[in-house]
Amino acid sequence: MNLTQADDFLRESETLFQVLLPLTEADFDTVTGFKGWTINDVLVHLYFWNRAADMSAFEPDTFTVLLEKVMVAFAAGKGLRGLENATISERGIELRTAWISQARDMAERWRDMDPKKRLAWAGPPMSARSSITARQMETWAHGLEVFDCLGLERPESDRIRNIVVLGVNTFGWSHQVHGLEVPDTMPHLVLIAPSGEVWEYGDPVAGEITGPAVDFAAVVTQTRALADTALQVSGPIAQNWMSHAQCFAGPPETPPEGGMRRRNPAFGAND
Repeated sequence: MNLTQADDFLRESETLFQVLLPLTEADFDTVTGFKGWTINDVLVHLYFWNRAADMSAFEPDTFTVLLEKVMVAFAAGKGLRGLENATISERGIELRTAWISQARDMAERWRDMDPKKRLAWAGPPMSARSSITARQMETWAHGLEVFDCLGLERPESDRIRNIVVLGVNTFGWSHQVHGLEVPDTMPHLVLIAPSGEVWEYGDPVAGEITGPAVDFAAVVTQTRALADTALQVSGPIAQNWMSHAQCFAGPPETPPEGGMRRRNPAFGAND
């Protein structure tokens, strides 16, 4: 049984790598529309957590040591940016090379892993399938802010279904992490894939969400405000979910307001 999501993770990484290839050293200090992170910050974050996931599968003792550092950082209220930056020394072109090399090696190792293998993580243990899907999701989500700040439109494919399913599976989590009661039923989703295929989930009794699958993925990863998408949302349960959807682990995060995270048409205009 092959872990096909490993190939999806790699394709997501390669898509981001291609737009990074023309960048100069100075370009990696470009500030994105996500919390003031630079492109360097994005790659440090992706590289750090890709390595962490890889450790959880193949170097569990090393991962335990890293996890202790993560917990100390959380307990001190310092967040993880300092730990990430202190752990990853490369920047710019050197960082780009280290990140993509590790991603390629990781995908090769994970391809033949049992998808149901349980792996330790910062929260509850998860399956290998869920772990590598989370790495694809992070690459896709943070990759979008890079495409945005470079003024580029990212090519999308049906591998985004992994992220859609992650969004569906975290319906309950999206409520719990924000201290909200979890509805008994998830709204009906009718999503159009990049290929034109229709993906459906949920039950119409709880309302309905229709539109592009890419837009749904963008809302649950908080890379786009709902108002900046073509999603049509009906019913209070569906509206409430989309107002705070969060498919990633960690503390509750506030979704962006309309217009906050958009493509920048001005990058390179004066070159």
